[in-house]
Amino acid sequence: MLNTRDIALSILMDVDNNKTFSNIATTKALRQNQFSDKVERAFLTRLAEGTIEYQIRLDYVLDSFSKTKMKKCKPLIRNVLRMGAYQILFMDTVPDSAACNECVKLVKKHGFASLSGFVNGVLRNVSRNKNNIKYPDYETEKIDYLSIYYSTPRWLVEKIISDYPKEGEQIIKASYIDRKTTIRVNENKILVEDFAKQLLDKGINVAKGNYSKKALCIDNYDFVRRIPGYREGYFTVQDESSMCAIEAAGIKEGYRIIDVCAAPGGKTTAAAEMLNGTGSIISMDLSSDKLSLIEENVNRLGFDNITVAEHDARELIEDYIEQMDLVIADVPCSGLGIIGRKNDIKYRLTEKQLKELVELQRQILSTAHRYVKKGGTLLFSTCTINKEENYENVKWFLANHPEFKMESQRLFLQGVDKCDGFYYAVIKHQ
Repeated sequence: MLNTRDIALSILMDVDNNKTFSNIATTKALRQNQFSDKVERAFLTRLAEGTIEYQIRLDYVLDSFSKTKMKKCKPLIRNVLRMGAYQILFMDTVPDSAACNECVKLVKKHGFASLSGFVNGVLRNVSRNKNNIKYPDYETEKIDYLSIYYSTPRWLVEKIISDYPKEGEQIIKASYIDRKTTIRVNENKILVEDFAKQLLDKGINVAKGNYSKKALCIDNYDFVRRIPGYREGYFTVQDESSMCAIEAAGIKEGYRIIDVCAAPGGKTTAAAEMLNGTGSIISMDLSSDKLSLIEENVNRLGFDNITVAEHDARELIEDYIEQMDLVIADVPCSGLGIIGRKNDIKYRLTEKQLKELVELQRQILSTAHRYVKKGGTLLFSTCTINKEENYENVKWFLANHPEFKMESQRLFLQGVDKCDGFYYAVIKHQ
């Protein structure tokens, strides 16, 4: 019988030691262990991802009851304690005694029997006092409260509240809202209504999208790859904000398109659906690993007008200068719009990295715009709400390239809009 807590611990250690992104570590663990029981899979996913998602809050609570602070604990002990505290504080279906006992067993199993008493004592303390934990005062220490209670680094809370005084708190809280999976139906193969009926017949919950006619919001399924229609190319996972960006680009049949930072291929394949078998798309990215993701999606969805190529978007391809009807520049970004889906982004990001990303994006724009022919379109987009990466970058670009004019732009804020945080700008070459 598989020990789900031990596997959850392996995920936490993979994230801690190898800096693996939590969603990748969790997916890897699920595939390696091939859980046959849906309940076990759900328990593992919630325990691992929840422990990571609430890391700052869990450390705050544990530090309140431990003489040895979490930063000074051995990595395995620290992660066992976090996992135990998460079960005690957030998983009502798990008895506190079971959470404590199972964590003690894990510590012994991994060669730290001498610390089992310490782990047991700290977790029992948390259990006895869980209803009386004192957090910073909301009225007088609002930034500290939001940082700890919603487990977001203090500097990031300050930035979000500063950038969005009215919506900031709502944005921070939105990371913890349960959300359905959004898929884009490939209408080249099946109508949205017909596919929705197929999913409903299989017991999958389905709702219409909020912004795109091609979008469906689904839940009550196991793995995406096991959803009926996945292998047939009837759909791909894509947030509605991203769909809206492609729909706003005004793609027409026969267009020549370059997607310069294309992985995993959501915008490339969305554009191909609109081309309806005509035109051509060059879908590029920097690494072979990312290219394989694009190729997988292109082949599964059944497009033969897409060429996948390895290329650094900062380097100019002279043969393409002013040859493209549309250039898609969905540039590398901080990901502040998708923290709810990738919950460890907030821990990895630094203020220095934000500045470096702004510069990288400008380098890509400085090259990518040269592929747009006169009368053509540059679509700039990010999955962040950081104004420097969005509005300020577009402002900089337009100031330096007066031959381009803004046609439209849109910002989605998570928690305010019914989708991920996202920004796009449709910019025309005059």
